[in-house]
Amino acid sequence: MSFKTLKTQEPFIVNKNLGSTLQVPEGHMNTHNADGLPIVELNQKQKYDFDRKGWLLFPGVIEKEDVEEMREFALRVANERDGLHEDNPCGLSGPLQKLIDHPVLIGFLNEFLAYVSAVSQESYGFRMETSHVFHRGVGGKQGKFSPHNGSGLFRLPGDSHIYRMIPGKAWSGLTRVVWELNPVKKGQGGTLVISGSHKASYQAPDSVMSPDSPIWDTYECPAGSLLVFTESLTHSADQWTNGENDRVAIFNLYNTLAVRWNDWLPTNEQLESMPPLRRSLFRSVHAGGNVEGGDFNWMSGPYEERE
Repeated sequence: MSFKTLKTQEPFIVNKNLGSTLQVPEGHMNTHNADGLPIVELNQKQKYDFDRKGWLLFPGVIEKEDVEEMREFALRVANERDGLHEDNPCGLSGPLQKLIDHPVLIGFLNEFLAYVSAVSQESYGFRMETSHVFHRGVGGKQGKFSPHNGSGLFRLPGDSHIYRMIPGKAWSGLTRVVWELNPVKKGQGGTLVISGSHKASYQAPDSVMSPDSPIWDTYECPAGSLLVFTESLTHSADQWTNGENDRVAIFNLYNTLAVRWNDWLPTNEQLESMPPLRRSLFRSVHAGGNVEGGDFNWMSGPYEERE
């Protein structure tokens, strides 16, 4: 079956000065991650689905061999921290580190979070907030059902849990990333979300207080999958009930360059172990001129000629 192609137009994004349009030169956004792997850009359906739902699942994006190594290491981080010889073992440790700028993830964040004027091939256009490893089993330590957030379209400046959009472009603000290192069966403990609630203009109904309510959406996926959602979406943890395997997951959090929500920071040892591009995820929190190897003034200025 063939489909007609819609006539599309670039969104009109007002730049920093004089009401000029933000122009993004071809090849300006990151083309490769810190490991030299090509960035995987979102397709139009993925952009549409994330904007309408507030969450997006990328099934099985990690190779099987890598998943096994990462899961084994993540279990050590969660349960044997003293044996890792690291001050702050977390999702930045060992083989887990390369997940923080995985090519699929960077493609998503370039679309929904990056501040374009601070992007270069040496700097990402966003920053990383936190990284944690979770290990949950049936009857063991569980995530507590606790619905929170929503209505991000109407949050005031200063609250990172925000969602903004214009025709043809959306911005996610504080963005949650979950790497599932074991299979997740639908309804057996994956993260719960209320699709579309990031744009909700009405107060949530009482039914959100029951994890069994059909108002909640969830997912199933193989090991090595990536879940991304805007923190302005109503969501919650859920009891893990899959007796075939425990849940081993990496929960990472990203934000704009100009805002810091948490006081969490990586150690100097962790930063020194990273390639420069990956380390740019942890540069100081400000927007103006905060780019390596890029021309911030030209990108944020109104004139075509470089001064």
